[in-house]
Amino acid sequence: MKKKVTIAAVGDILMWKSQIAAAQIPGTRQFSFAEQFAPVAGLLKRADFTIGNLETTFSGTKQPYQIGSFRAGYPRFNCPDELARDLKQAGFQLLTTANNHCLDGGPKGLARTLDVLDQYQLDHTGTYRNKLEAQLPYIKLVKGIRIGVLAYTYGTNKQKIPADAPWMVNLLHRNRMEADILKLRPLVDVLIVSLHFGIEFRYTPTLRQRILVQALLDRGADIVLGAHPHVLQPVVTPMIRQKNNQLRKTAVAYSLGNFSSEPMLNIQQSQCGAILFLTIEKEDGRQAELTQISVVPTYTQRFSRKGRIAYRIVPLRALLQKPSPYYQRAWGRVKQIIGKRYL
Repeated sequence: MKKKVTIAAVGDILMWKSQIAAAQIPGTRQFSFAEQFAPVAGLLKRADFTIGNLETTFSGTKQPYQIGSFRAGYPRFNCPDELARDLKQAGFQLLTTANNHCLDGGPKGLARTLDVLDQYQLDHTGTYRNKLEAQLPYIKLVKGIRIGVLAYTYGTNKQKIPADAPWMVNLLHRNRMEADILKLRPLVDVLIVSLHFGIEFRYTPTLRQRILVQALLDRGADIVLGAHPHVLQPVVTPMIRQKNNQLRKTAVAYSLGNFSSEPMLNIQQSQCGAILFLTIEKEDGRQAELTQISVVPTYTQRFSRKGRIAYRIVPLRALLQKPSPYYQRAWGRVKQIIGKRYL
């Protein structure tokens, strides 16, 4: 009997203060982000399992929603709890939380973020509230296929991980990551590794990134999802030779860009992201196979409505219907980065 599952993945879910202000319901202290996600919610829900990288925190109302700016160095992010509710309603099942902003609200903010995700029944991995939680691997059974996810970040900006709680955030340490993969590999059919790494606003991965990714694939990772550069980087499908001399198809998205963001440093590509769709099939008694890959480029559109700034995440193709060289340039750059093969 053949089992089949479709996985969708996006990059950085950022919420700057302008985006949060746009989500505030006029005359209230309540927020709704549903309209921002509405144009792509159908795509996200089409998958059996949808993953995103939460590059903000739910640190509570005592902390401002944004401290500092990108130009000033390291902004610190915080969001209304309603964002978690609306991400769930938009179709997300799992949010990776290991990134350079996970400690923007300190250890208490990190713990509260996970509490809020639990409240809205959103799975999470990459940061933890206690040592036991950190030791339990994330495994999800989806339509009879066991999916394992590991998540790591290169660092936490200037926010320090407590010396007595090194398990709080998964950091990029190659030996530890390889050991984690070898431990999880026998327990799952599909092994995904989420990496928050790379150089911001660079359109290609570095040699160091490529070497690390190759090592993780050689150890048994099937899919590598990259984030952090805030722009798209290539999607590739290396074939890995296994011990039995058979070839195994893998997928690497070095950066899925910004799923949600205002323009950063006036760089148009920082408004571009992608929904990566992966189809996995497995027959009884056989190894799971990656059989199909496609990419739907997205764009965080900033516009004015009734005198207020608003945002929405739109499939980029839909914007090409407008006679605007602005969107044509964005599409041309995306095609150059991703290639026609997966579009």
